[in-house]
Amino acid sequence: MRYKLTFVVGLALGYVLGTRAGRERYEQLKKSARQVAQNPAVRNTAESAAQQGRQFAGKAYHAVSEKVGDRVPDSVAERVRSLRERNANGTGGDDWGTSNT
Repeated sequence: MRYKLTFVVGLALGYVLGTRAGRERYEQLKKSARQVAQNPAVRNTAESAAQQGRQFAGKAYHAVSEKVGDRVPDSVAERVRSLRERNANGTGGDDWGTSNT
């Protein structure tokens, strides 16, 4: 019984000390991540990567659409057309309120 009690007390003490140290380290990591995310070089690189991703997706879409052709259901094709028109008009948002950035 004494060993069980010692184990439980040690476990509780380790948990309390670990959570305090863990929270401080978490706050340090969060602060560092925020600083990196706000760095202009990182933001420019992320935007460049996003732009290249959109270009690649456009090329992939055209390659797939040439091969798939008329095998896509009309409802899907109509949805794609409406999304393209909406994005071409400059709204840039989607059904969930997010932007295209």
